[in-house]
Amino acid sequence: MPGPKNLDPSSSPRALLGAELRHAREKAGLSQEELGVRLFVSGSFIGQLEAGTRRIQPELARMLDEVLGTETFFTRNCDAVGRSKYPDHFAEAAEAEARASEIRQYATLLIPGLLQTEAYAEAVFRAYRPAAPAIDVPSLVAARMERTRLLDDPTTPLLWAVLDEAVVRRPVGGPAVMSAALSHVAELARRGRIVLHVLPFSLGGHAAMDGPLKLMEFTDAPPLSFVETPHVGALLDDPATVRQQTRMFNLLLGEALPSSASLALIESLAQNYRHGDPQLGSD
Repeated sequence: MPGPKNLDPSSSPRALLGAELRHAREKAGLSQEELGVRLFVSGSFIGQLEAGTRRIQPELARMLDEVLGTETFFTRNCDAVGRSKYPDHFAEAAEAEARASEIRQYATLLIPGLLQTEAYAEAVFRAYRPAAPAIDVPSLVAARMERTRLLDDPTTPLLWAVLDEAVVRRPVGGPAVMSAALSHVAELARRGRIVLHVLPFSLGGHAAMDGPLKLMEFTDAPPLSFVETPHVGALLDDPATVRQQTRMFNLLLGEALPSSASLALIESLAQNYRHGDPQLGSD
C-alpha cells in the first residue's frame, strides 16, 4: 500500500480532516490496517480517508471518535466537510475524480460528464427531470461545467474514454447540440487531452454489456471504481473488484476502433449532425 501523503491542511477542509485523522491514528499507535479492523473497513479505505479521496460519513465519524479518543471532533466536523454541490449518490465520486491521476471510463449511452458541453448537459438534465422546476436545471448544469474544468490542466488527469457507438448516435438535445458536443469531444482528442475510442455496433457482444465502467487511479491512494445506476452510485475499493473491472476495460480497449478511426467517425458524425443527417455508417 502506498505510504501516507503529507497533506497540506490549508488546501481544503477535506485535507484538514484527513490530516487530523492520520495524526490521531498515529498518536493512537495504530496502522491503517489496524484501525480498519476496529472500524470493519479495509486499511486501504482508511488510507483513502486520510488522502481525501473518500469522505468521512457521520456513522464512521462517531466510530472514529470512539476508537481514537477524539471526543466529538470527527462527528462535529464531518458534516461541514461532507457538504457538496453534487447529488448525494455522485458527490463522493466527483470529489475522488478531482484528485485522480488517471481516469478510465466506458460510456454506454451518454457522453461522459467531464466531456460534455453546456447545451448537451442541459439537454441531459431536462430529459432526466422533465417535471423539475426550471430553476433547478441551471444549478445542475453549472456544477457539471465546473467539473469539466478539471480538463483545463494540460496533463492531469489522464483520461481514457471508450464510447459505445450508441453514445455518438443518440441525438441528445437535437442535431445542433449533438454536432457541437461531438466536435468538442473531437477537439479534446485532437489536442491530446483525452485518449478516445469508439466501441462499434459491429462488434456485437462484449465484456461490459451490463453497463458503464469508471476507474480512478491516484498517486497517494489505492484505485477506485465507481458503479452507477439512475440516482444510485457507489465507490468500490475492493482490490479484486477493481482488478476485474480493469480487465474488462482493457478488453474493451482491445476491441474498440483505433484512436484515429474513432476520431474520424466522431468528426464525420458531427458534420452530418450539423447538416441534419446523422445517418453515417460505422467503420
